[in-house]
Amino acid sequence: MRHSFSKLPLTGVKVVDFGQYIAGPAVAMLLGDLGATVVHIDPPGGAMWDNPANAMLNRNKVILNVDLKSPEGQAQALELCQEADILVENFRPGKLSKLGIDFAALRAERPELITLSIPGFASNDEARKELRAFESIVAASSGVFTDMGLNRVLMGLNPSFSPLPLASAYASQIAASATVLALQARQVTGQGDQIEVPLAAAVMEGLCYNSIHVANMPERYLTQREIEIERRRVEGLPMNLSYEELQELLDPFFRSYMCKDGRMFYVVCPSHKNHARRCLEVLGIYEELVEDGLTSQEDTYIPWAEWDHPTSLGVYPMPKDWADKIAARMKEVFMTRTSHEWKKMFGRGMIPGAPQRWLQEWVHDEYAETSGLMIDVWDPMYGEMTQPGPVVWMEESGEEALKPEPRRWVDFEEALKILRKHRTELPDPQATAPREGWLSGVKVLDLCNVIAGPHSASYLARFGAEVIKLDPAQPMYDSWNTVIYGLSQMRGKRSILADITSRHGREVFEDLVKSVDVIVWNAPDNQISKMGLDADSLRKLNPDAIFCKLDCFSGVRRGTRTDYIGYDDLVQAATGIMLRFGGAMDRPEEHAHVGTIDVMCGFGGALSVAAALYQKHRFGRIGRGRTSLSSNSGLLQAPFAYDYKGRGLYDEPTGPEANGYDALTRFYSTASGNHILLSAYESDLSRFSEVEGLEELPTLPEEERAPYLAQVFQSQPAAEWIDRLRAADIAATICENLEALRAVNSRAADGTPGTENGSYSFSVYADHPSGHEVTQLDPYAVRTTTGKVFAVAPSEKFGASTRDVLRGLGYAEAAIEKMIDSGQISTSWSAEYLPS
Repeated sequence: MRHSFSKLPLTGVKVVDFGQYIAGPAVAMLLGDLGATVVHIDPPGGAMWDNPANAMLNRNKVILNVDLKSPEGQAQALELCQEADILVENFRPGKLSKLGIDFAALRAERPELITLSIPGFASNDEARKELRAFESIVAASSGVFTDMGLNRVLMGLNPSFSPLPLASAYASQIAASATVLALQARQVTGQGDQIEVPLAAAVMEGLCYNSIHVANMPERYLTQREIEIERRRVEGLPMNLSYEELQELLDPFFRSYMCKDGRMFYVVCPSHKNHARRCLEVLGIYEELVEDGLTSQEDTYIPWAEWDHPTSLGVYPMPKDWADKIAARMKEVFMTRTSHEWKKMFGRGMIPGAPQRWLQEWVHDEYAETSGLMIDVWDPMYGEMTQPGPVVWMEESGEEALKPEPRRWVDFEEALKILRKHRTELPDPQATAPREGWLSGVKVLDLCNVIAGPHSASYLARFGAEVIKLDPAQPMYDSWNTVIYGLSQMRGKRSILADITSRHGREVFEDLVKSVDVIVWNAPDNQISKMGLDADSLRKLNPDAIFCKLDCFSGVRRGTRTDYIGYDDLVQAATGIMLRFGGAMDRPEEHAHVGTIDVMCGFGGALSVAAALYQKHRFGRIGRGRTSLSSNSGLLQAPFAYDYKGRGLYDEPTGPEANGYDALTRFYSTASGNHILLSAYESDLSRFSEVEGLEELPTLPEEERAPYLAQVFQSQPAAEWIDRLRAADIAATICENLEALRAVNSRAADGTPGTENGSYSFSVYADHPSGHEVTQLDPYAVRTTTGKVFAVAPSEKFGASTRDVLRGLGYAEAAIEKMIDSGQISTSWSAEYLPS
């Protein structure tokens, strides 16, 4: 085990992990990677999920096999719990307490204890809490597989399967960050907390950019694919586009191009003032296209009807005539070089782009290895094993995090001894300060853009943090990227606009840095040094400030791609997610959901902030938290992102025709036209003999199961089959869609966070500051008993708080007006909140 002089932030924190499958063990892994001492409890027969991924999920843990159904096992488990700071489980609500491990009772004895439960569905969801909530069941129930992206809708593939464990990945980052936020609050108040993070609520938070609805969305924001879907629905035409036809509806700066080496290269630079121009310059066709009439509108935030031309480079989406013309030339040029050449040229040119690679290639990628994004760990079962590296780390202890202890099996006495080695130190009860939320009184400066970073800061606001969002006086991104995404990631923030490269803007920036506790920025190292936020420069401005950095490609160590800029989609390309989803090198597809990795990375950023705050309170050490989109891709692909001698094929479900894993876990159409997802195992086979209409299944050869089930399921409507299967305790659910879930689970915004509303909860903001009626997911995945979760305010217009923030910094009214008149400080980007 680790030495007591470790600089990892959670050194001395003691965790007992009852988790099985992915979410619970992943939370404890994230805590262990940050230095916590973890005892993992398995049943006598071993882990309930037999997968090599357990080697990663249980690294930095000792494992104890305990029979919780026996009095002796219960007694041992309770004795271990008495020594712990944190307890983790992810069973159905109430299951663990029936085995004698009652978290509420344990907290009544020890109020300083922090307990975490991650059920499939919320414990206050009476209709669903008792369901067998396997990963795919939660996904199907939460609309993940239905209307799965514009591509799949237009191709008529509905529902569509993906093996990514989205629910568990989102839940593990949300739950880990919540747990450590509670832990840092305990260092101030002495009080622990009882936390619940349902998988269904977590995956909904991960998809919050997909489920939002804005009434009367201006036409300029509709993409070619959205327009085509609407046209076909109005005219009653089938959704039957081929992959090749679909590509011609994509934006030229948001698609893949074939290169000289037979590999596709993914370009993602559709909405930044400079990226699209740089892209065309590197390709050598910028001047040619400008001479041909390509225009750039100086101010794209004025109404579209007032533009000098209908097209502007650096705005998404681009009208079809110019989209087709640019794409045609880009196709020609990309074929003149290899994907590797383009990777270097785009990376060095500060242009977002990346070659398409398979997961197996990423696992063995030289940059992934040198940067610590993939690491080698000796495992007692699999030998030398390549695994994803730390997902979240601190700059000052990252090297230590690259050397995790392999999982190790111990007996009860050794497990108890390991926990007792560390002493829990709490503040003096007389000196504790009351806090309403875990972060009440904490001030955060958000310097981020797009999704991951801003979402991280918005998430912190729900726990009481005061968040100020600083953006440029003149926008660098178009309004699709700022205002549309901002409806989600600007919630709970005040907005100020300042050019921090100017004299007045720099003064305001430095005053803000001096006034806050936490600074969050999603930028590569070279930009951070340039802006004076490297460790030495920041220490001079505010020696107590915690800095959290999120970016695209970085790992613990620097490497060739560390400073390359990029987005979620590029990491999907680089780590194999797009090729798995598309199924082949010549037909990659972005995974269906906006922010697939972005949002999870945002929660990872919050975990780094929480860990930094804890070590500041506990050890007096000022740290710098880190995470990246690339490091989070390892967690997102945990069930198959590893290699070892003798590993089988990388054969997880791939491509548009994938409908599940096998005959017992896949989609089936029913008589009502609805699809159901069946999720059963060989051990469930005998139960089918109790299901009316499916009695023959257990006697059939394996190859006859799918044809039999496909035919039989057509004999009854979906709801009838769900009732019959659940009566036999077989996991199955109707494939829901996000629009229906939003319609059924929406209410008028009432100032509550939605945590009392079960597994699904939306609010309707009829008087949203945008002037549009907005319906969006509530900030409800984290449920607490001690710390308060706040209903964050709807997103204000960019710049709306500029004057207010400046007043708070002590600027006089005359000085404020002078700075605004100079143009270096601004109160707005546009007359309209959402430019029309």
